[in-house]
Amino acid sequence: MGPYTRRDFLKTSVAAGTVATVTGLPLQASAHTAADTVTLGRSGVRVTRLAFGTGSNNGHVQAALGQQEFTRLIHYAYDHGIRFFETAEAYVTPAMLGEALKGIPRENYQLMTKVTTDEGVDPMQRFDEMRRRSMTEYFDIMLLHYQHSGDWVAKTANWRDGLNQARAKGVIKTQGASVHGLPALDQIPGQKWLDVAMIRMNHKGKNMDGPEFWTGSNPQFVPEVVAKVQEVKREGMGVISMKLVGEGSFTQREDRQKAMRFAFQHAGVDAVTVGFKNTAEIDEAIENVGQALA
Repeated sequence: MGPYTRRDFLKTSVAAGTVATVTGLPLQASAHTAADTVTLGRSGVRVTRLAFGTGSNNGHVQAALGQQEFTRLIHYAYDHGIRFFETAEAYVTPAMLGEALKGIPRENYQLMTKVTTDEGVDPMQRFDEMRRRSMTEYFDIMLLHYQHSGDWVAKTANWRDGLNQARAKGVIKTQGASVHGLPALDQIPGQKWLDVAMIRMNHKGKNMDGPEFWTGSNPQFVPEVVAKVQEVKREGMGVISMKLVGEGSFTQREDRQKAMRFAFQHAGVDAVTVGFKNTAEIDEAIENVGQALA
């Protein structure tokens, strides 16, 4: 991917709903698209509504594409307005994503990663290792990954200190947590040090939160999860949702459309992340988000 071109500028402008003029005629794109940028609560970080997730089966789905095809897919998403990319230390994709994003001006996209909160580790040293692997000077969003117990807030005190230190040094722009299970989710409200929460969401409760942290079908707890999303948004947090396609179990497009509508219209999330393995999936997700925002 070369420098930001006039074609990229026009495409981005249209995706964002701004007005361009071609042969004297004003053009106005839809006001609601997957390429819309939104501010994640009090964080101040702006991201596109749709993120390119690279963690399908811990990234093995994306890694199986090989670097060349994966890079092509990242560039395809970028050319279609997606400016938000997600990875994690625990995935096999950080270095692949870093390679794929080479040549794209760093200020033109947002990068979110997640750190494994091991005990006995120097957070700043870990963040530096992650930056080297991802080939980036900074992360726009750093999440504490896979928090799945009711006492995770107390257990990660040193990581919170590390996040604050990294933020002060410009290594990260904002911070949050990715949670699994209701005991962990219940701890999110009231945590003023959290700017962003990553929460599982779909209309069927597939691979969503229940009393236990492991995945499964928990449709009876969907209203409780939605209530938590709305509570933390009132507190000023940004909410990004995952598991929109039930960890790949929604084989019918109708379910994928319903899940997207549910996340945006009913739960009121700010953005969603979806893992892709081909251009058709990107095209569909962009269309599904547009329909959900209509």
